[in-house]
Amino acid sequence: MTVLDQVLTEHFARHRDAALVADTRGVLTGAELAGAAGRFAAEAAAWWNGTGATRRDGRVRVLVSAANSAAYVAAYAGILDAGAVPFLIDPALGGDEFSSVVESCGIDVVLHDRDLPATARPGARTELGGFRLTEVAGGPRPQLLAGTEVCRFTSGTSGTPNCIEFSGTAVRNAAVAWKEATALEPADRVLCFAGLFNGLAYNTSLLASILAGACLWLPSGLPSAGHVTRFLRELAPTRLVGFPALYEALLRKEGEVPELAGVRVALSSAAPLSEQTAQDLLRRHGLAVSNYYGIAEAGPLTFDPAPTPEGGLGLPLPGVRFRLDDGEIKVRSESMGSRYLNVPGAFERKVGADGFYATADEGFFDDQGSLHLRGRVGKALNIAGRKLDGEEIRRVVLDAGCADAVVFADRKNNGDPVLVAVVAGAGAPDERALRSWCHARLAAHKVPERFVRVEAIPRTSLGKLRMAAVQELFHEAIATSPAR
Repeated sequence: MTVLDQVLTEHFARHRDAALVADTRGVLTGAELAGAAGRFAAEAAAWWNGTGATRRDGRVRVLVSAANSAAYVAAYAGILDAGAVPFLIDPALGGDEFSSVVESCGIDVVLHDRDLPATARPGARTELGGFRLTEVAGGPRPQLLAGTEVCRFTSGTSGTPNCIEFSGTAVRNAAVAWKEATALEPADRVLCFAGLFNGLAYNTSLLASILAGACLWLPSGLPSAGHVTRFLRELAPTRLVGFPALYEALLRKEGEVPELAGVRVALSSAAPLSEQTAQDLLRRHGLAVSNYYGIAEAGPLTFDPAPTPEGGLGLPLPGVRFRLDDGEIKVRSESMGSRYLNVPGAFERKVGADGFYATADEGFFDDQGSLHLRGRVGKALNIAGRKLDGEEIRRVVLDAGCADAVVFADRKNNGDPVLVAVVAGAGAPDERALRSWCHARLAAHKVPERFVRVEAIPRTSLGKLRMAAVQELFHEAIATSPAR
């Protein structure tokens, strides 16, 4: 029995009569989760034994590509119970990214609730636990570490997502630290709009809630203001978990949202929640949001039990140690991943001999010990020997009426660097107007030489920029535009 299988078995029994996981289709108690997981494990193992998937190296690799649901949690527990390894991935991944993950990680089976991308090469299929199981032909099979029990992925903002191997001990440590630091209790009702594949939900809501005996609610659908308000009204949650888009949607709703009064802890992560948004939420709704700090490779790292809009990202969680090297945040945690399965050596290069992981984030700690971020290491743009702040230029471009924008350095055909901006939004001015606007507000050397307008800036489902896709759109646009 693995660490996580043992932990789940123990706590399903401990909270056998408590409602642990729920969605719009029903509620599962600890006893019901244990039963559903056991049935899934037995039937899944019988099926993939028949397909031959277990003959590769004994541990079947199951790529879980599905939306949040109580059945997802039961299947996750069942995969672990069957001795297989779940690989939790964003179900919104594009076909090329999906196929790259299957190939580079040696995936055997996909558990999914929607059609597979056209790029998949499906084999045998069955249905189980409300999902489809499909055998796939993975590529060369990199060896998993002996202690690996779960794999999760980076957001893939600059290409194929990196597959992070986690030991069961690391996952358990993250959940225990979060439960203790945030005082998660059996009486808590956690309303989680973040995908369980993402650290925001995985580390703060899944195992932590089961350990505490709290009820985890997993609604489906986009977190529009009306959708969120309806669940707030019906469930009266004590904790709300979501990305900044959820909180921004609440601000777009006219009038008060009295249902927020019972929320004791509101969590946001991934893309930054702006200070202005945090101030408006506190002023209009009395909602203080903890914009905590966590990274995929090292787990949850900070928490602020009494957040303020300008108060930073909170204090270190138990078992977390920080160090600043010339402003760069380095961290060591008891919930750290082991390595990248599909990118040999890349993870190890980020970890020093002392075990501290280099995050590439810049930051500082205030007098109260709360962490604040400044930006990313090495993200200054260098154009003709001048270092520019791309975020400063982006803010000016956005103020011109663009809904979204990215500013970055590219190369001309002759190899010279060029400052460019890709903008989106129905209200975005044309190139001439944008250039004039920027000239009136920035030094001449800070004005982008090229502006390209697109329908939408490519982002992940978490709101993170997909830089490789942005650059591709830019190159396509200039290739088809009239010569200048």
